[in-house]
Parts: sequence; structure tokens; C-alpha cells
Amino acid sequence: MTDASVPQDFAALRTLIVERAADFPRRLTQVATYALENPDDIAFGTVATIAQAAEVQPSTLVRFAQSLGYQGFSELQEVFQSRLRDRVLNYDERLEQLREHTRNSGKSGLIFDGFAGAAEQSLATLREKLDPEQLRSAADMLARADTIYLIGLRRSFPISTYMAYAFGKLGIRYVLVDALGGLAAEDTSFATPRDVVLAVTFTPYASETVSLSQKLSGRGVPVLAITDSPFSPLASIAQTWFEVQEANFEGFRSMAATLTLAMTLTVATAERRASLARDK
Repeated sequence: MTDASVPQDFAALRTLIVERAADFPRRLTQVATYALENPDDIAFGTVATIAQAAEVQPSTLVRFAQSLGYQGFSELQEVFQSRLRDRVLNYDERLEQLREHTRNSGKSGLIFDGFAGAAEQSLATLREKLDPEQLRSAADMLARADTIYLIGLRRSFPISTYMAYAFGKLGIRYVLVDALGGLAAEDTSFATPRDVVLAVTFTPYASETVSLSQKLSGRGVPVLAITDSPFSPLASIAQTWFEVQEANFEGFRSMAATLTLAMTLTVATAERRASLARDK
């Protein structure tokens, strides 16, 4: 029987994993990272498939569960299932209904339904996790910055580019760090502690985004991050960071939730700047 003191809900379990992260040996850290980034797979996978995906031995999953106070992996898995079961099953049912309705429309219709469903799932997860107070604080942080440095490379580049477009339209000073011509270091060379870095990156984490953010943080420039895990290299250097986990369809991840958060931050920053100007 599981000790009643161990987490029985996903929120408490996630908090415990993050608190214990620094004490985990390398293989358990590997499992912890995979578990927080792929909660659906942990909830409904088998020990064999999860171990293979996390690139560990099945026995490592058992050790991970026991290190958190559970008797075995199945008891840990029940916590993931209790949070995800209803939401995922409802999603699957809706997707299956869509498939029935579009069965005669060909493969393209199913692909659209798959991506639409992934986007809906991503947004639902973000809505559930997002802390309004953290959002308010982040908007205030950006609003008070002299210049906002936007760093988002590789698949995050569309996010930083669209934020640059919106900031420009709203009259907010920004620098889009696009690394064109290898000039990323020069693009950020004038950043000071009066500015803010807004960095966006997801697994496997764009190395230049991480490197630039770490260097700027070391110079005292505040960092605000959008990433996908407490084990992200940005989480440890950011003054505040938002966790966004995008669902995937056939291995392709939606960017719907990330773009929604990015535009929320952009518009909220403009509104906060206007409020600060009125108060002067």
C-alpha cells in the first residue's frame, strides 16, 4: 500500500519532482525530464514502451517511482492517469467522431483534424496551467524594459518574429535577434540590466538561444523565458518562465499555445505601458 504522504495528484507530484531534481542521479533525471515533458505517454504507455522512449532500462522506472515514495511504477502511473484520463479520452473520442464525419474527405481531411485536435489540446493544457498573477508580473517586467530582446531560433523563430511585428505596431522598442550572418552576439551587445531578454526554445533546445540567454543573464540582463520543462536550461536562469507543452500529431508539434501566450504577453505589455504612462 502506498504511503498516504506521497502525492496523489499530478500537481503535487510535479512539484515534488522539480524539488528533488537536483538530487536525482543522471538516469533518474532522464526519467523525470521525460515524464514531465510527455505526461500522456507516462499515463497510458507500458513500462517497456516508456523505458524505450526515455532511453532507460525498465528497472529505472521502478527506481524512479520508489525514489518518490511509491511502491512501484504502476502506482506512480496512476497519478498521471488520474489527471489525464478524462481529458485525453474525451479528446480521442472527439477526434474519432471527426474522423467518422470526414472519412470520405480523404487523407487531407484527417490530417487537418489531427492538427486541429493537437492545437485544441495544447491550448487546453496551457489554460489549465497558466497563472494569471505570473502573467501580470511578466507583462509588468516587459513594460518597464527600455528594450526587449527577442531570442527564438529554429522552430521558435516564427514566435519571436511575430512578436517583433506586433511590438513594432504597438510602438514598443525591441531587437529581434535572428542570428543572420552570425551577428547574434553583436545584436545583443548593447543590452543592459534595464532591458529584458524574452527567450523561446523547446526540446532539444536551440543551442544559440540558450548560449545567448545565459551570457546576457550573466551580465545582469533579466530573462523571461517560454519553454517546455523545468529541466530546460532556460528555467534556471530566468526571472520568470512559462511552461508550454505543445501536443503533436504524427510527430509534428502544434505552435498554437505558444503563439497564444506570446500574443497575450505582447498585448498585455502594451496595456501595462499605457497604464504606467497614465500614472506618471
